[in-house]
Amino acid sequence: MKDVRDYDLTANNTFGIKARCRRFIEFDTVDGLRNVSALLTDADRPLLVLGGGSNLLLTKDYAGTVLHSAIHGISVDETADGGWVEVRAGSGETWDEFVELCVSNGWYGAENLSLIPGDVGASAVQNIGAYGVEAKDIIHKVEAVDVSTGNVVTFAAEECGYGYRQSRFKNEWKGRYVITYVTYRLSKTFVPRLDYGNIRAELERRDIVVPTAEQVRRVIIDMRQAKLPDYTKEGNAGSFFMNPVVTREKYEEIVAEYGAGCVPHYATDNGHEKIPAGWLIEKCGWKGRSLGRAGVHSRQALVLVNRGGATGNDILALCEAVRSDVKARFGIEMNPEVNIV
Repeated sequence: MKDVRDYDLTANNTFGIKARCRRFIEFDTVDGLRNVSALLTDADRPLLVLGGGSNLLLTKDYAGTVLHSAIHGISVDETADGGWVEVRAGSGETWDEFVELCVSNGWYGAENLSLIPGDVGASAVQNIGAYGVEAKDIIHKVEAVDVSTGNVVTFAAEECGYGYRQSRFKNEWKGRYVITYVTYRLSKTFVPRLDYGNIRAELERRDIVVPTAEQVRRVIIDMRQAKLPDYTKEGNAGSFFMNPVVTREKYEEIVAEYGAGCVPHYATDNGHEKIPAGWLIEKCGWKGRSLGRAGVHSRQALVLVNRGGATGNDILALCEAVRSDVKARFGIEMNPEVNIV
């Protein structure tokens, strides 16, 4: 276990923001986390559970304790159901390495979530999603420790309150439960999900008619790398904003201005329409622009970047400027996907 006072968090957030925390504790076992919970006092709070730091914007030094999982290990139960497999992964496992392992072993369902940065634990907090798939689609159960009592608890996916980039771990359970393991229910039969984004078109461009899971994963990785910046070279947290869901009337209002077929959208279950935040930002003229040392990525307007030496408040100022312009132009409220601390 690592326990450090006045810890530098610069390397623990993909924006590369310089910030410190009063105390940093890294644990690698469930018992280690339980011991930590027993030792924490009011002086150690508030608590921040930090994974890979890929969905975080630090705007100041953190006055409390950061908890970081280094719990590793992957086990599999192939007897759960004839056509399914349950894969249990430690919360400290790297998400994309987990996806790669699943695809290579013929456990399907996670391939569309390839190359999303962060750890396994974060997938269950944030309900990560991409290309028509969300973590909630494959999560079976979540194990955690209640840091107020040290008790080990297990939640079925249905208890976690999953929604679009939301969960109870992110909201009312924040700071109370620390995830230790996540079990995913994956199929032994590959059923590709190709209708979101440009997956199908890219497969056709490569003359792939009936793709394997490996080919779908490769296409998604290539598409993400083509449009998203490498955080080791240009600090960022991936998609900064959630794609807003609007009424059908609001969508048709925008179509009336831009023309049928010119407004990207995805129908939701409740009859509303999801419009890509990146499209809205680009239409407001922000793509590629900077505000001081913070900028909007030149290839994907959904991504805010650290041009070099930006503070968390620099990024936040850009976020608010973009939100304000989208609100003024379209009458649509955009909300950050990134956790702002």
